[in-house]
Amino acid sequence: MAGRIALVGSGEYLPVLTDVEDWLFADKARVYVQLATASAPEGDARLGYWHDLGRKAAERLDAEQVVVDIRTREDAYDQRWVNAITRAGLIYLSGGNPMHLSDTLRGTPAGDAIIDTWRAGAGLAGCSAGAMVMGGAIPNWRQPGSEPTPGLAVVPTISVLPHFDRYTRWMAGLREHPEMAGNAKLIGIDEDTALVAEDSGEPEWTFHVRGRQGAYVVAGDESFAVSDGLRLRVNT
Repeated sequence: MAGRIALVGSGEYLPVLTDVEDWLFADKARVYVQLATASAPEGDARLGYWHDLGRKAAERLDAEQVVVDIRTREDAYDQRWVNAITRAGLIYLSGGNPMHLSDTLRGTPAGDAIIDTWRAGAGLAGCSAGAMVMGGAIPNWRQPGSEPTPGLAVVPTISVLPHFDRYTRWMAGLREHPEMAGNAKLIGIDEDTALVAEDSGEPEWTFHVRGRQGAYVVAGDESFAVSDGLRLRVNT
C-alpha cells in the first residue's frame, strides 16, 4: 500500500506539527528525507535555514535526517540523490517557490523516486510550496491569465492554497482570474495545519484536518470548511 500523505499550510519541521510528522512514518524506518528544493532560488543561507530546522525536527522524532540537496533540474538526475530518496520512511518537501520545485522534479529520476518510494509505503508530505506541487495544477498568481504550472499530481484533481488564513488575497485573485487553477478543485489550508490521509485501498482517500486551524474547499468567493473528511482521488 502507498504511504500516508500530508498537505500542510505552513509549519514544516516545527513542534506544532511534530505529531503529524511522527504519524507519517507509520511503521517505516525512521529515515527522514528532506528536500528544500523550493527555496533554492533564495540562496545558500535560506537552504541552510531549512536544513537546520529539519535537523531539529528529525532529532525530536528520533529519526535520521537525510538532506537531499537538489537545487537544479540537473541535480535531479544525480543517482546519489535517487539512492538517498529510496531509503526514506518519510519524504518532506518544504516551502519556497512552487514553480521551481515542480519544474525541477517533474519527470526526473529524483521526482520519480519520490513517487515510487511513497507508493512503496513511505510517508509523503509537502508544506506550502511543497503542498502546492502535490496537486495537479499550480496557479501562477504573479502572472494573471497564464496557464497553471503542472504539479506532481499525487492528488491530481486539486490545487492547494497554503497559508490560507493569512493570504486573503487568494479570494480576490479567484474572483478576478477563476481560470488560473484550470479545472482543479481549490483547497485552502491554514497555517500550522495539515490535511492528512492514508491508503484506503480505493482511488479516493478521505482527508482529515490536523493541527491548529482549518482547511477549506474554495468555490469562487466562498469557502466551505472541511469538518467530517474530504474525499479526493489519489494517484497511486
